[in-house]
Amino acid sequence: MAISDIPILAMLRTRMQWHQQRQQVLAENVYNADTPNYRPQDLVEPKFNLPAPGLASLQLARTDAGHLAGFGGASEFQGDRNQYQVRPAGNAVSLEDEMLKVAANQMDYQAATQLYGRSLGLLKTAVGKG
Repeated sequence: MAISDIPILAMLRTRMQWHQQRQQVLAENVYNADTPNYRPQDLVEPKFNLPAPGLASLQLARTDAGHLAGFGGASEFQGDRNQYQVRPAGNAVSLEDEMLKVAANQMDYQAATQLYGRSLGLLKTAVGKG
């Protein structure tokens, strides 16, 4: 079995490539912060849907009648943060938001690379080369 066939390593590589591309998009947003009518862009996060058998319909348990029913998640309440932040020139880039995204993207990329490196180290140890 080749290392490229291991699903977790393939997912980590995909995640790292996504973070690299997102860094480029965020850098373009910062670069165009003063360009008239420019709208910030972002990439859609890759989804790794690997549902375990029987967990697809997992719901929160209501142990008391006074408990509220669970919702689909916090994503239902998120709106477009930039829809009201358009400057008179038509530019909607918020440097503060973009820099927060850049920092979070960098931390996530570092976490993925560390996990990838440690996974390869474990595989080398298991093979006897580490």
